[in-house]
Amino acid sequence: MPVKKIISTNAAPPAVGPYSQAIRAGSFLFLSGQLPLDPKSGTIVGDDIEAQTRQVILNIKSILAAEGLSLSDVVKTTVFLKDIQHFPKMNGIYKEFFSQDAPARSTFQVANLPMNALVEIESIAIAE
Repeated sequence: MPVKKIISTNAAPPAVGPYSQAIRAGSFLFLSGQLPLDPKSGTIVGDDIEAQTRQVILNIKSILAAEGLSLSDVVKTTVFLKDIQHFPKMNGIYKEFFSQDAPARSTFQVANLPMNALVEIESIAIAE
């Protein structure tokens, strides 16, 4: 039976509800959806999709680093966009971080996101 370990780091925004930044279960790290929040102030970074996507991925990197992992360990992401028209610009920033061996991905337009963010990304990483 895999052991469940709660992952938390001050280098990423804290959970603002009854959830964890990430959970390690066996060889997998499951990251909660990350918003484009500044880890120190807790406010949204940027007012465009590029700046917000960049901050979301930096937050993901910080949580991964807390377990000694990197973006190359990510095997699946789910991207939630407030407006699917932002897909090309989001994708351009996403490619800067996932340039080789990109993870499997799903992308959806949603009615709204917490704090009126433009993007949220959740991810799963392999931690062997």
